[in-house]
Amino acid sequence: MTTDYILFVHGVKNRNLAAFERTSLGLLQGIQRSLGDSRHTFKPIFLFWGDLNVQPLQKLTQGLTASPQWKKLLFREFRTQEILEFVGDAALYLSRHVGSQVVYRIKETALGPLEEAKEGDRLHLVTHSMGTVILFDILFAGRWEDPRLDQAASTQNVRRIVSTIRNALFGMGHNPGVGLPIASIHTMGSPIALFSLLTATGESSHDLTANFQDLLQNLYQRHERKALIWNNFIHPGDPIAYPLQGIIPTVLATADRYVQVRDVITENRNLPVNLGLIPLLWGGDAHGSYWQSPRVAQAIAAALR
Repeated sequence: MTTDYILFVHGVKNRNLAAFERTSLGLLQGIQRSLGDSRHTFKPIFLFWGDLNVQPLQKLTQGLTASPQWKKLLFREFRTQEILEFVGDAALYLSRHVGSQVVYRIKETALGPLEEAKEGDRLHLVTHSMGTVILFDILFAGRWEDPRLDQAASTQNVRRIVSTIRNALFGMGHNPGVGLPIASIHTMGSPIALFSLLTATGESSHDLTANFQDLLQNLYQRHERKALIWNNFIHPGDPIAYPLQGIIPTVLATADRYVQVRDVITENRNLPVNLGLIPLLWGGDAHGSYWQSPRVAQAIAAALR
């Protein structure tokens, strides 16, 4: 029987592994209810990285609040609990040290299950917020192929581990004809559209396009010339979520042929436009709403059928 592996990757402001696993399993239960049958065998994989940035962010917060001018600033809580956590997680990950720690974490938690997959099994990516950028960076960015990674103690073996992770997936690595194939991609509240700016000059070690293009072409052939499904979920009150349908064709010349990107609005109620409510929407319902959204569960289930 075919096993559907689902790789869950969380976003910012998630510092507890048990809570992340419960949230992911809640979404999985919603997917199973939407499918309405028991013929699918699921194996969830949880990529948890939120604890890696705790100490650096605490140190930065202490430095900011020590400023004699700090108490004169507006939105202090919003600055430290929302903006700092998002920008801080992004900046810290892009550093090679913390980024390498995430690579080690994938090796510990995800590589084993991916390598155990049997012929006919499938992989589905379900990523939230900054987790999308992190996973795509590790899978596709050229910076992890840099030989200089082998020279620093904090990044030893990272290049080899990234290569092993990529080799475990069909369409990538040294032997692209073998490995577990990605069957669908589901991004929730994702800012990855903003990272298309990294390719604007055509020269960036964070450029994802070449390796991602190769993956899509190989999957297209394996899936009998069917485009890969990519649902990009957007809550209209989530300022971190951006559309992708108009972005992907600009960075991948043949995107329309190999991948079917669909921006899915998860909430259709009339939402307040009052600027003062934006921090509330971001820090509460909007940015974290995808995990409990019936529309998200239904769309993922449709891709699994």
